[in-house]
Amino acid sequence: MTTAGIFARRFDAIDTVVQLGVASGRAINVSFPEDIPEDAETDHELLDAVEAFLDGDPTAVNEAEIGLTVPTDQRAVLEALDSVSPGSTVTVSGLARIAGLDPSDEGDIATVRDALRNNPLPIFLPDHRVRDGQGATPPQVAAALRRLENDS
Repeated sequence: MTTAGIFARRFDAIDTVVQLGVASGRAINVSFPEDIPEDAETDHELLDAVEAFLDGDPTAVNEAEIGLTVPTDQRAVLEALDSVSPGSTVTVSGLARIAGLDPSDEGDIATVRDALRNNPLPIFLPDHRVRDGQGATPPQVAAALRRLENDS
């Protein structure tokens, strides 16, 4: 396995390219460019995990090694996304509760919204499962991911 670099692959299931930044064998960034960058490699086991997830294996990305470098309060929110099962959704206030925050506190709700918007690892940290909060996953990709999970 290549331990560092930029890797990208087009996935017809979500009609977009998924690009991964990898360091020390861990995914550290996910983005959705229109095209595969010229300097990106297309073969990596983390992309294989994304492909397996998109092909119907709801746990394929759960096994992936990630490197999450975000503020502590946002980390709790993003890690709480793991408890939202594939095919299920949660509200921003529900996610706040799961993360141990106060859903009636405006500051805590702002923390949840900021964490979702700044999520460096969409798909691996499934912000598309939050139905009333905009995550880092583009809306059309989030909708495609929800459809795929509901069809599985």
